[in-house]
Amino acid sequence: MINISSHEEFAAYLGKEIGISSWYQITQEQINKFADATLDHQWIHTDPEKAATDSPFKTTIAHGYLTLSLVPYLWQQIAKISNLKMEINYGIESLKFGQAVTVNSEVRLKVGLKSILNLRGTTKVVIDIVMEIKDQPKPAFAGDVVFLYHFVS
Repeated sequence: MINISSHEEFAAYLGKEIGISSWYQITQEQINKFADATLDHQWIHTDPEKAATDSPFKTTIAHGYLTLSLVPYLWQQIAKISNLKMEINYGIESLKFGQAVTVNSEVRLKVGLKSILNLRGTTKVVIDIVMEIKDQPKPAFAGDVVFLYHFVS
């Protein structure tokens, strides 16, 4: 894990890979809880028996937004951003889902710094993210996520 406590320390990673998280397993219980939270109970996510026979994956799959929601958690395994007044998840500039994540798959996040701006004391970073799936050639998704960091002066 790297430690970043200022705009200047962040800027040193411009155009470079920042790091890779550890592997994280997505379970059926987590998929079911996400379905409850989002009211998305489509059978391909929540019905293992039907998925075994009717799904092209022959098992349930994680919601795409479930995998996306893991970004902040996995990002915190890669970088400790400290000396902050405030941190804001600002947006997603681009994102493409590449492959479904089947139940019990392990995923990890690979992050690079695409751009960094100083907006009158607030650091705006665009990080290039790829969610890899263990033993799969294609990622779950890839894209650009934007965070705002207001470091203590």
